Amino acid sequence: MTHNICVAGASGRMGRMLVEAILNADDCTLTGALDVPGSPALGTDPAAFLGKDSGVRITADLAQGLQGADCLIDFTRPEGTLAHLKVCEQLGVKLVIGTTGFTDAQKTEITDAAQRVAVVMAPNMSVGVNVTLKLLQMAAKAMSTGYDIEIIEAHHRHKVDAPSGTALKMGEVIAEALGRDLKDCAVYAREGVTGERDPSSIGFATIRGGDIVGDHTVLFAGTGERIEVTHKSSNRVTYAQGSLRAVRYLSGQPAGLFDMFDVLGLR
Repeated sequence: MTHNICVAGASGRMGRMLVEAILNADDCTLTGALDVPGSPALGTDPAAFLGKDSGVRITADLAQGLQGADCLIDFTRPEGTLAHLKVCEQLGVKLVIGTTGFTDAQKTEITDAAQRVAVVMAPNMSVGVNVTLKLLQMAAKAMSTGYDIEIIEAHHRHKVDAPSGTALKMGEVIAEALGRDLKDCAVYAREGVTGERDPSSIGFATIRGGDIVGDHTVLFAGTGERIEVTHKSSNRVTYAQGSLRAVRYLSGQPAGLFDMFDVLGLR
């Protein structure tokens, strides 16, 4: 079976990784490439950076870009992803969403649309990150008392949201395993005289700098010992390969909202 795929933000760092992964996959075909109006990349071949001719041209016209596509892979910005979602819903095109930074209201929009079109949404498409999430779920249940939990993440200087979507997902998975709501126990900033640490809190620390692709560490600090669970990305290719696994999973789904736990059988 061949999967016909359109890539949003095709001229960006992640977009190029997706284009390369699709061109190198035996069961995938690049049928469209999208970018924002006014982008200097419009009209160019998304594979030009590889010295290849994909036969596709980057466009800002959603209907044109999605023509012939079974699935759109979108790692852009929340507003752009929601605009793409509406057109995908109209055209019956499935959607893999790697975009982060959605508000609760925007997440509700996606959940509603997923009743009519199949969507995989995950803040991190890396197989390794999602296995890490499963490990964190297990660790949190085993260390539910007597351990302070802190999440430290580092990304490149160009990332616009903080904490990262992956860090927040880690917090959500841990809080759920502990029977808590992350909204009630998350601590995102500490400064001045903060008082003693609330033992039920989950702390976040954010680092931005250089070209760090993505580092995440969860610290379970107890008395006399600590456990650190760390995942480090050295290349965005892991996100691209995970996205293609999500595309393949969606081929058998008429509608519904799924995540990488579903894709990888970790549920």
